[in-house]
Formats: sequence, structure tokens, C-alpha cells
Amino acid sequence: MGHSKSGPNRKTTILLIDDDATFSKVFSRELLRMDYEVGIVSAGHKGLEALGKRDYDIVLLDLCMPEVDGLTVLSSIKENHPETTVIMLTGYATVDTAIKSMKMGAFDYLTKPFRLDEVKLSIEKAMETKRLTESNVKLKQGLSERGFSEMIGESKAMRKVFDLINKVAPLDSTVLLLGESGTGKELASRAIHRRSLRADEPFVLVDCGALQENLLESELFGHEKGAFTGAIKRKHGLFEAASGGTVFLDEIGDVSPSTQTKLLRVIETGEFRRLGSTETVQVDVRIVAATNRDLEKMVADGVFRQDLFYRLNVFHIRIPPLRERNGDILLLADYFLKKKSRFFNEPRNLSETAREVISNSDWPGNVRELENAIERAAILSDSPEIGLDHLPGSLTRSFSFSKRVGDYKTLVEIEDEYIRFILDKCGGNRGKAAAILGLDPKTIYRRLKEDRA
Repeated sequence: MGHSKSGPNRKTTILLIDDDATFSKVFSRELLRMDYEVGIVSAGHKGLEALGKRDYDIVLLDLCMPEVDGLTVLSSIKENHPETTVIMLTGYATVDTAIKSMKMGAFDYLTKPFRLDEVKLSIEKAMETKRLTESNVKLKQGLSERGFSEMIGESKAMRKVFDLINKVAPLDSTVLLLGESGTGKELASRAIHRRSLRADEPFVLVDCGALQENLLESELFGHEKGAFTGAIKRKHGLFEAASGGTVFLDEIGDVSPSTQTKLLRVIETGEFRRLGSTETVQVDVRIVAATNRDLEKMVADGVFRQDLFYRLNVFHIRIPPLRERNGDILLLADYFLKKKSRFFNEPRNLSETAREVISNSDWPGNVRELENAIERAAILSDSPEIGLDHLPGSLTRSFSFSKRVGDYKTLVEIEDEYIRFILDKCGGNRGKAAAILGLDPKTIYRRLKEDRA
């Protein structure tokens, strides 16, 4: 579909659909004098065809027309061109039908004969409403983008992740993020929080794999004075600190069976006890968990509680590894380079060779590995351009030349070139060339004959 010109100074575009040729000619002339851009058609089906070829801001639609009446045309416009505003034109005898058209989505109706100032006022009101609607849409789109500022990706795999986050974020459901180390599970958890109804409340991250069992429980649930050696005063846990907000339990697969039981109770009841206390604490938190381990296998092996797994796995999102979103690699690399460039006197950019190596690497450490490699390269480079020498040796050593097979010659092609080179040096004497090459003259003849074939 075509589009009308955009911009603050563009003319309002109007399509007049009316079967009265004399009226349309006179009326369109007045609309042009009002500085509108006007298109004219004499029948409903022609109007729908015109809307299929380009966009119009406003349609002035006659209610009573032969073949296809105005209400039928209005219904089609609302279904296929909902952004187009429709103002109905009607006679005295059809006012009731005009009111029906308003219920069907028409913005206004003008009763013939009408004054030109009435027309102008109705069009201006329609355009003002249209501008407000478009502003609201842009505002909602801006809010919709909030929270993905550091989750970079345009691949199909990442668009699916964004879509799932959009769906679950406004709800209070528990979310389980699955994916390899370095894929961006923490960023996804923060995006879920920022796009939720809890966005203005705390977001608390707990790295379950970094703490021993007793320390983890103390961090999560808090403790009373004297609960264990070194507990010199009461400490509130992270669940209390996050009350009203979101708790992100990273590396949930590393939690001990004892702590799993306590976490299950918090998820089911919102209650827990501080270490060394008999008092029950009530909290209101949303839980987002993440792991790079196979929890289903851990359940089968008896090392992870099945009931806790089901509670955590209400809604799961798999964050794809970088090798499954190859099209995002350079996008991420450029983003990280721009992010790091603020620390240098001049911007950094990747050479074509560096870009080729980066885009063809498997990145087993995923996004985290890529970011670290880009930061290191930016530091090593003394000039604006980052080359192959600035990238980690592991990248250049593992670079797969098979992905560039078209750039290289086969061994047979190289041999044939060398045969022709020696033959040329020998003035075309096959016997002399054969002696130098250690080949039978017949072989040289056959190889060159095959090459010409």
C-alpha cells in the first residue's frame, strides 16, 4: 500500500466519495481553496480501490449511493483502513442512518446542504483527534520498547523472546529463564521486571551458585541475632528487601535440597521464617528464576524437587545461544563497541576482516564472551580501526576457512597454473617442461587438454 507524505507541514489528504458529479466538482474546488489535497471518486467500490493505492487522512463519504451504499463502504474502511477517519455526507431524510454510521465508527456526519465553515471545523476536529491518537500510539510504543535497551537482537529467535517477555511481564506469573551461560538471562529478568506492574518496586538479584547453603539462606530469609556464630544482630533477608517487587534467583539449579524446600514454601504461601526465629514473615514478591542446567533431568535424578520445578516452570523462556542467532552478532559487536568507545578519545570501528572473523565465530561463551572480546580489542587498538591482531587468538585460530571456500583455489587448479607457468618459461617445449616438473610429456598434454575442455 502507498503512503501519504508525512511531516508537520504536509497538507491534509481528503478522498471525496460521492456519485453526484456536479456536487463533487464544486465541493472539491472549495476544499482545494482551503488548502487540502483532494481526490475524487464517483462510487463506493472506486473509493475502496483508491484507498488500496494510497493513504488518505479523511474520507468524505456520501451515505446514499447506487450499487454500494455508504454504510457498506464505511464498514470496509473501518475493517481494512482503521487509521482513516470517515465523515459522512447525508441528506435530511437519512439523519437516522447517519447516526447509525457514527455507531459504526464514523467520526462525524454533515447534513446537506452544509456551510463550508461547518466542513472546515469538522475536518480540523477530525485531524486533531487523529494527531492525539497517533501521539498516544507512539507513547505506548515507547513504553513497549522500555526494558529492552540492552537486549540487542533482530533475529527471529530474539523476536520470539521479546514477544514472550511482553506477554508474561504484566502478569504476576513465576518465570523460568533457560539458556547457556552468557546468553543474557539476567537482562531478560530485568526486562520482565521493568515491563511489569512492579516496575517501580525493588528488583533484587540473588546468585544462588555463588553462596554456600547457610549463607544463601541467610541472604534470602535473613536471621535473628545469635542464630549462628557471627550473627551479632538481626538481619532482614533479600525477600523482605524485595517485597512488592521482583526477586531474580540466578543459577537456581545450584540450590541445595534444604533451601529448595524453603523456596517452595515462599512461592506457595509468600511466607518464611528468618534463621533462628519462630516468627513468620509475609512478603509479596514475584519470582523469576534462571538456570543453565537441565532441571528436568535433575528432577529425574532426584536432586531437584519436582514440585518446586513445576512452581518455577509456570512460564519458561529459552534464551538462545549466540550461534543460533548469527545475524545478531555484528549488531551486538557494534553496540558494545559504541558503548566502550566513550572511554576513548575517538570512536572505534571494526575492520572488514575483523567483522568477518567475529561473525563466523561460534562464541561458546555467548554474549558475555563477545562483549569481553570487543572491550579487550578496543583497549588494545591504538587507532580507530580494530583489526585481526586486536581480537583474541582463540578467535583467529578457530576461524573456519571452510566458510570461505569460494575464495580459495583447489590443489588441481594450482598445479595446472604451475604447469602452464613452466611451459611458458620453456617456450612451449613440453619435453623440457616435463623434465623440470618431473612429469611425462603426455601427462602435461592431458592436463592442459582437460583444462581447455
